[in-house]
Amino acid sequence: MKHEESEIRIYVACLAAYNNGILHGRWVDATLGADHIRERIAEMLASSPIPDAEEYAIHDYEGFEGARIEEYSGVDHVAEIAAFIDEHGEIAGKLMEYFCDLEDAREAIEDRYCGSYISLADYAQEITEQTMEVPQSLQFYIDYEAMGRDLEINDVLAIETGFEVVHIFWRA
Repeated sequence: MKHEESEIRIYVACLAAYNNGILHGRWVDATLGADHIRERIAEMLASSPIPDAEEYAIHDYEGFEGARIEEYSGVDHVAEIAAFIDEHGEIAGKLMEYFCDLEDAREAIEDRYCGSYISLADYAQEITEQTMEVPQSLQFYIDYEAMGRDLEINDVLAIETGFEVVHIFWRA
């Protein structure tokens, strides 16, 4: 997913300028790593209209797909989340939104991801047909919608990211 200018970025603002009623900051590509972010912050602070500015805050962010970035989130943490979303796409941000923890989100996608389906019912049908032979005479009597609901209550996490796009994860 790498391209010239990532859509996963943060807006860092100079707090000295902000506290003096001046908006001074810059958008920074968060996928290029913590060192890159620190360099861009240092450049932004060095060009501040307030001499010797040292403090900054994250005033905005884009492309984090539901993952929350706080005003004073650490640069390393922001870079890790950005790399995770850059690698796995929208579902990674939605997992961060759900778990609020990078390690839990990473473990879910690496160890418990079942795939993307049109619905929970389609997933229930697939695992049923993979694990047993359903007699032809019974196929139209199986309620896969109900099975999907039961799976979600007891066994799986389902995250919808779009129309007929449901990502399924086994619960820990």
